[in-house]
Amino acid sequence: MASHKPRRRRKEDTSDATSRDVARPNPGTSSSSPQFPLASFLWPAKNSVSQWVTLPLILMVVGLFRWATGFWGYSGFSIPPMYGDLEAQRHWMEITTHLPISQWYFYDLPYWGLDYPPLTAYHSWLLGKIGSIIDPRWFALDTSRGFEDQLLKVYMRATVLVSEYLVYIPAAIILNRKLGRMLGVNNWESLVALVAILMQPATILIDHAHFQYNTVMLGFTLASISSMLAGRALWGCVFFVAALCYKQMALYYAPAIFAYLIGICMVPKPNVGRFLAIAIVTILSFAISFAPLLLGSILDQYRGIPVSTTKETPSPPSITSLPFAVNEKSWYFPSSLQLTQSIHRIFPFARGLFEDKVANMWCAVHTFHKLHNYRLGQMQRISTVITLITIWPSMMIISLFPYRELLPWAMASTAWGFFLCSFQVHEKSVLLPLLPMTILLGSERGLGTELRAWIGWANMLGVWTLFPLLKRDELRMPYGVLTLLWAYLLGLPPTSFSLYFGRQSKNGELKVLTKMLHLAFYAAMMAWHAGEAFVPPPEDKPDLWVVLNVLIGFAGFGVCFLWCSWQLILRSGLMEDYFGVRMKIEAADRKKKQ
Repeated sequence: MASHKPRRRRKEDTSDATSRDVARPNPGTSSSSPQFPLASFLWPAKNSVSQWVTLPLILMVVGLFRWATGFWGYSGFSIPPMYGDLEAQRHWMEITTHLPISQWYFYDLPYWGLDYPPLTAYHSWLLGKIGSIIDPRWFALDTSRGFEDQLLKVYMRATVLVSEYLVYIPAAIILNRKLGRMLGVNNWESLVALVAILMQPATILIDHAHFQYNTVMLGFTLASISSMLAGRALWGCVFFVAALCYKQMALYYAPAIFAYLIGICMVPKPNVGRFLAIAIVTILSFAISFAPLLLGSILDQYRGIPVSTTKETPSPPSITSLPFAVNEKSWYFPSSLQLTQSIHRIFPFARGLFEDKVANMWCAVHTFHKLHNYRLGQMQRISTVITLITIWPSMMIISLFPYRELLPWAMASTAWGFFLCSFQVHEKSVLLPLLPMTILLGSERGLGTELRAWIGWANMLGVWTLFPLLKRDELRMPYGVLTLLWAYLLGLPPTSFSLYFGRQSKNGELKVLTKMLHLAFYAAMMAWHAGEAFVPPPEDKPDLWVVLNVLIGFAGFGVCFLWCSWQLILRSGLMEDYFGVRMKIEAADRKKKQ
């Protein structure tokens, strides 16, 4: 048997030197100490502990926080007749396991009609089948509505956790490691960044407290980014189509992904073969995602199963608005009907510009100028034009400079543009622009003063804007614990101000304007919480505190958008010829060898 030779450790893993952004030198000694608590907790693992020991411990700890969060309430608990998001997800498991596939997008639409793409429906079918084995009452057709058995709650919480550990967390680990290796970040710093990413409070609160499956879509997005960073654009297309076909909110990233793919097909010279391969793989990925729905509808017609049900089924307006006539007796009519109906359900233009108060431009403008006086179609066109104008510069930059390390910056910029200006934005949609920003903690100097301050501030602001939603679900306690814990781990206000006033700020990375801006928003958020808790709103303005949350959040998110866009411009090198700004970017694209 051949003798076993242990693998050589990477040079940076055995070195005692650590980035000055994570550790500060101790005065009068040759040793160093961590700059923020999260680095302190992982400090013993810096040199002596293998990452294969540390990583399982990290996954257990972040899993415990997720599971503990699930002990609290959830959206719509004991609030008939519609209950909330947990009931919506449970109801989709109910209809997908009991009805023919041709009826999924038609059944009793007023009561949580299915309005997500097919991968969500298939996921619901799988979870419903498994749950029905445990207790058939959970998903009994019609009679299970509003069912709030304690064991059902445990099962639903478990499905979120398992789905996240199968999709989101592996994708986050792989992407974090890939990004670190591309940009020369050592393994220990990557582990510190990974904990910060996985403990992001907004994601935990929305999926494991309020109740959603956003991390499945976000996980596919991370897998897409990771594939593109590795130079596997085709796999990136497959994973991004999976994200789109799970939740349509992934469209926030689509402009940046599209522009980047166009860029790698055109720069430095046109590559027709690559363009055709990307187009074919993307089309095939969509076709495979929709195939069970469309083919199942044809099979149901062959079996004589009608689309109509015992419930009132409205005729889909999309099939009648097609530019060509569709023969109802043709073999392709069922699939055409399913495709148009699913698209009609997925894109809810009929719901209006916004449903609830959210910190974007339209709700902020509506505070001072009532937008319901305008026609719905007019507002759709206006929001589309403004959104395109907002995201166009970032699309142009990433297409002209299609460097892989710039992709998260472009995605953050376009996602903020969508969140601020697009049609039908929900509070939970803030998770999308926060994701590409947060993964940058694992990039070069991601844990340094500047990036940690900006990314931490954006996350604290984002979760703060979710408070009115979480308050309705009686989730104030997990909100406070998770938000303050994350702030403490990263050394952020209100638990610590050393990032702005301590020794870390002497590196000269945080400008005075940045300090003033961030601290002003932190002060506003703390003052808002004090006012909301102790000062009742006047009778003629019952939504005063929610409106203030919207206005402050909108202003802060606008700054986030401008900062991400400016960072994209700087890091692209576009400004070098004009202002002499030169940013060092260490990436595989610009090196022949790592």
